[in-house]
Formats: sequence, C-alpha cells, structure tokens
Amino acid sequence: MTFHSMWAELRPIGRSSASGGYRRFAWTGADTDCRDWFRQQAESRGLTYELDRNGNQWAWLGDPAEGDAVVTGSHLDSVPDGGAFDGPLGVVSSFAALDELRARGVRFTKPLAIVNFGDEEGARFGLACVGSRLAAGQLTVEQAHRLTDADGITLPQAMERAGYDPAAIGPDPERLGRIGAFVELHVEQGRALDLSGDQVGIASAIWPHGRWRFDFRGEANHAGTTRLVDRHDPMLPYAETVLAARREARLAGAVATFGKIAVEPNGVNAIPSLVRGWLDSRAADQATLDTVVDGVERAAREYAEAQGVELDVVRESFTPVVEFEHALRDELARILGKDRDAALNVPVLGTGAGHDAGILSGTVPTAMLFVRNPTGVSHSPAEHATEDDCVAGVTALADVLEGLACR
Repeated sequence: MTFHSMWAELRPIGRSSASGGYRRFAWTGADTDCRDWFRQQAESRGLTYELDRNGNQWAWLGDPAEGDAVVTGSHLDSVPDGGAFDGPLGVVSSFAALDELRARGVRFTKPLAIVNFGDEEGARFGLACVGSRLAAGQLTVEQAHRLTDADGITLPQAMERAGYDPAAIGPDPERLGRIGAFVELHVEQGRALDLSGDQVGIASAIWPHGRWRFDFRGEANHAGTTRLVDRHDPMLPYAETVLAARREARLAGAVATFGKIAVEPNGVNAIPSLVRGWLDSRAADQATLDTVVDGVERAAREYAEAQGVELDVVRESFTPVVEFEHALRDELARILGKDRDAALNVPVLGTGAGHDAGILSGTVPTAMLFVRNPTGVSHSPAEHATEDDCVAGVTALADVLEGLACR
C-alpha cells in the first residue's frame, strides 16, 4: 500500500463536515477507528501487533526481546478541529518508510517498531502525551485516575468503555528498555523550513512549556439590575489577564495563549460567578518562561483584587526543556547529508510544540524529523504539507531507519 492510498484511507476518519477539521479524541469512536486502521496496517505487512498496558499500539518487525530496537511513529489523535497532518503524517510515513526499505531489499540487523502513542494531544482530559507519560513513569497511576473530561468521565471509565483494561496502566520500563533509538517524524508547526527552502529538517530541542489554570471567582448576579459599582465580575480581571499574557510574552520573546475558557453559570443575562481560563505558555529557556508566567499571575492577582474577585492558579502540566541527544541528532544529520556537499547542511531547528519524543527523551535516545509546512499553521484545518514534501519526508525517514537499523 502506497503513502497516498494509506493517507486517503485514514483521512476521512473523525473529520468534521462543518469545520473540515478533525475530532479524534482519546477513547472515542473516531479514536477506535484510527486504532483499527493502525492494526490493519501492521497485520497486512506481517508485523507483530501489540497493545501495551497504557493503550499505545506497537507493530514489530523482528524480536523486540533482542533489544536495541529502532522505533518510529507518532500519534493519531487530534486537537478539537485540528489539521490532518499533526501526528498522522508521522504514523503513515513510518509504514511507508518500511515499505520503501523492503523495496530496497535492505537487511535489518536490529528490531524495528512503529508506534501510535495514545492521547498525545490531551484534547479530552486536558493533559498532553498521556500514553507516553504513563509508559515513562512521568504520570502516576493515581494522577491518571483523577483525569476527567468535560462530562466528568474519568480516564479509566473512558478506557473501559472503549474495551480496554484501565487497571493495567502504569510505567513500562521493560518495554522502553528495549529501545535503542526513537525517531519521530512530524509536520513542522511553523514556517522555518518554508523560509529556508528546505523540505526536511532535524529538531534540536523542544522549548519548556506548560499549562496553568486560572480560576477567577466572583459573585453571580443579575446583568440588568446590578449596578456596575456593586459587581464582583470575574470576567473583567480574566479579560485583562488575557491582554497581560500577550504583553508579557511579547516583551520576553516568548508565547502565551489563553485558548480555553469555562464560565459559570454561563448565562447571557447573568454576571458570572466563575471564569476559568487555561494559559499555555512556552519559551526558549526556563528563566524566560518563569518570567512570563510570573508576570501574568502577578497582573491577574492585581486585576482580581481591584474587582473584589478571588483567584486561584494551578499548574496542570509542565514539560522542561528537551535537548534531543546530540549524538543521535548528529547521526541523523550525517545520514541525511551523506550525498550532499556537507555532512551537516540539513537544517536543525528548535520547536515550541511538545511531542511524545520529548517525553521519552529522558528514558531513551530520541530525535525528530520535521516536514515543511508552507502555511506555518498547525492545530487548524489550514495545516498543510505538499505531496512532494510528504514523499521527501518518507525518503528521509527511510534513510534514517536504514542507517540506524540496518548496519
């Protein structure tokens, strides 16, 4: 099966006819359909299919017990109304790269695996990279059991309803111990490659990033009869905090976004009693990130106090800076540059987006390849990669896998 036929087969799953974006949320029907597709791809190639204790899917060529395996893959879930490429491009390209290597007639000297990590985007339960975090021991069983979606359904309940055993979740050191290198291909979430004119690049690092919940608690009241001076309206300090986040990020050369909000009682003619907003902030280094978040929180508390509103700030998730292993990163550059004038002329770039590769980096050697995105847009239906660039990504991934697993 070619890259194009696989892409055409996967592309309709979970797509919204209204927005054109994807709603492939963890442990839902669309997620099940994606998982079925992955299993079919594995079995059609004669690969050994495994579902691990945390719901991550694996397709093995060779005996994983031999160790020092080379693993590639990504994820198939999406953010709300996300694009087609974020995650799925890496999974489809992994199967296509294996097909390319078989067509080349290469002989594998190490086990090879393709993986689909579950719930990478965190769209349903609010925490990104749940599958890889559980496997790496960065999310405890107790913490995972406390995760709930907007309807109050817990992660274990969702897994059970989808036919999986939530009692089995937890760290998976034996499985991760089999991995000698993990390489994740991903569409670039930005325009660095488009600006440089390159089809493929190599990741250098992932910026430190996190999510903070700001709870502004005021007093519910009638919107038509309550004088302005008598109000304790939490929407006002929230709105000012959104602007403060933009200001702090601009001054620091970072990014900060309030992209999700919940309001109670959420009535047109009611002053809110609670406005809950989630801040996503990222920066090139830890000190800068701390400066931004501290500045946003300080401003929020000043605004809340001025309106007679209480404020609670909770850090819901955090990932420190990830420097991908230099030796593996340099080996990718050597492999991809071997037929060019210079061995290190493949662009190396950082990213503000989190990935499963970043979570695993503390446990196994990891690296990433990026495929050019001419729009620079991600987490949106406008996310895009051309057919030629996708094929170039497959070729680059095949070259890397051959260099790592066939020597």
